[in-house]
Amino acid sequence: MGDLFMDLATRLLRVEGGYSNHPSDRGGETMWGVTIGVARENGYQGPMRDMTKEQAFAIYRRAYWERPGFHLIGDVSPKVAEELFDTGVNMGVGIPGVWLQRALNALNSNGQHYADIMVDGQVGPATARALAALRAKRGGEAADTVILRALNAFQAVRYIELCEKRQANEAFGWGWLSQRVGME
Repeated sequence: MGDLFMDLATRLLRVEGGYSNHPSDRGGETMWGVTIGVARENGYQGPMRDMTKEQAFAIYRRAYWERPGFHLIGDVSPKVAEELFDTGVNMGVGIPGVWLQRALNALNSNGQHYADIMVDGQVGPATARALAALRAKRGGEAADTVILRALNAFQAVRYIELCEKRQANEAFGWGWLSQRVGME
């Protein structure tokens, strides 16, 4: 089996594409899905157009995989980890962490299957254990499917709210909903 992170990052790079500087994008200049702000926070100081895929991968690994704890979810469910990673790059890493924790708490049958976890967006061992417990109780594939549906439902609502709150975001609404929200 290959490196899960590299597989996910390679797929994500194809979705994110290369350089962008859309006037309606509050993130400003972006290369390989990495905004200029995130690039600077992670030590990249060059022109955004010159960022290599390898530099983007290093930022992805540090800022969107290890720091938010999504690698811990990758050890439990690669499918759920992929969704967290993709959404984290697109919306920020705290948002999908909160959604996962909320969904896990809603699916524990009033604490009968596992205890509620703190909803703080910090994906750590407790979140990974709760997901593992849900998968043990409901079956891995079934649990993954339901969690992915919950995460994608949260994500779709967020995109629509972003478009409603800021008209300029409508430039991205179609792409967000058609490319980022999957209901497998």
